[in-house]
Amino acid sequence: MSRAFVNEDNQEEAPIIPPRAPLPDGVPNYVTGKGLDLLKKERERLIEEIEQLHSLEDEKDKRYKMQLVKGKLALLEGRINSARLPEVSESEMHEVRFGAKVTLQFTKENSKQSFQLVGVDEANVKEQKIAFTAPIAKAITGKSVGDKAVLQLGKETRSMEIISIDYE
Repeated sequence: MSRAFVNEDNQEEAPIIPPRAPLPDGVPNYVTGKGLDLLKKERERLIEEIEQLHSLEDEKDKRYKMQLVKGKLALLEGRINSARLPEVSESEMHEVRFGAKVTLQFTKENSKQSFQLVGVDEANVKEQKIAFTAPIAKAITGKSVGDKAVLQLGKETRSMEIISIDYE
């Protein structure tokens, strides 16, 4: 069709839906109980936002925002539907597993750091929560108190020791 017959004023730009935190292919979507609650609360907020958009008078703006929020909701539903709450057995509680709060002693820096292994959507460095898919989480998973682990960061190697493991 010739561009002469296209009314460019009627062409609406599709919104860019921001992706969720990356989850590698084939990796289960593990979540903590709190993480699953946060995902469900986020779903409630998006549903409320959709309801509020119905009151917008500008149809073009309404359609654009509706597409954006519905796109976010679709991605979120996928995460909620694929969420798995792993259980740690009594025999595994002496090892670093998903959901563990871990304290590490970094050998070279002589410093301690504590964090919890959580799902990719719940990870937040400011809250001392790292994704179970992060390199440091992979380096310590399966280790026990007193075990040493090595984290390779490019050319740098960081040695650490597991000081404590706690499950809520």
